[in-house]
Amino acid sequence: MAPDESVVRIEGPWTHRAVHAGGTRFHVVEAGQGPLVLLLHGFPQFWWTWRHQLASLPKAGYRAVAVDLRGYGGSDKPPRGYDLPTLAADATGLIRALGETGAIVVGHDWGGLLAWTMAVLDPKCVRRLVPVSAPHPLRLRSALMTDLAGQFRASRPALGYQVPLLPEYRLTRRDAALVGRMLEEWSVPGWPDAETARTYRQAFGIPTVAHCALEYHRWFGRSQLRPDGRRFARAMRTEVEAPTLHLHGALDPRVLPRTAQGSSRYVAAPYRWRLLEGAGHFPHEEIPDVFDTELLGWLDDPEPDR
Repeated sequence: MAPDESVVRIEGPWTHRAVHAGGTRFHVVEAGQGPLVLLLHGFPQFWWTWRHQLASLPKAGYRAVAVDLRGYGGSDKPPRGYDLPTLAADATGLIRALGETGAIVVGHDWGGLLAWTMAVLDPKCVRRLVPVSAPHPLRLRSALMTDLAGQFRASRPALGYQVPLLPEYRLTRRDAALVGRMLEEWSVPGWPDAETARTYRQAFGIPTVAHCALEYHRWFGRSQLRPDGRRFARAMRTEVEAPTLHLHGALDPRVLPRTAQGSSRYVAAPYRWRLLEGAGHFPHEEIPDVFDTELLGWLDDPEPDR
């Protein structure tokens, strides 16, 4: 029997609730009071990837809110809407539904691509930007076309996601064993432990999650040659005006550090790049203490450096 949404309602020093934004119901997990920090997860995960920051941010005086993105976990799983502009509208609508006009936005992997998009399409909603393991979307597109032996090769598994049905089957068979293998291959040795991998595998087994998660990849790939993709690319040439902290694991085999580092050209505001030694694609989980030191130190700086 496939897991149900109850598997993502993990208890901890936080509260679970549903928030509606733009006609979509989102499962959010909240802790603390103070300036809002919106935490956006990546593939193949869900809100729980931010469990360490849901403890550290409230202690530092922030209101931390982690969300299951459209199609994941306990959030709605509609048949469409997995393009970055729609996902950005989801997130900015969520900020307003939480009673705020803007937030510090921290996004990992696909959540990072989404955070970059928010900062361009609705800049007033993003007070500070923290992409994690995520290049600017135009930088990623460029690297896929020009760095064939590097980023293109690292992204080859995602090319297979463009075909229908088969990728969903491969990701969910044997209790989503492939999800556990991806987590291991994209991180440093020793992470994840068996219990962490089991948690992510269970969440990915919720009906339709695999399909929805793959629709993110399908839109990004197929839109490159379509009018909607060209419109998105033109819009994303606008420089980011939010102070930006760009965090990346030095050993990330999924998104190469050199791919992400070229993103600075798209930021007009103060920009800080930090390469985190000893971490792969999931630095906020692999080395949470180091990650939190960088994040909180930058957030406490009223005038972050360029």
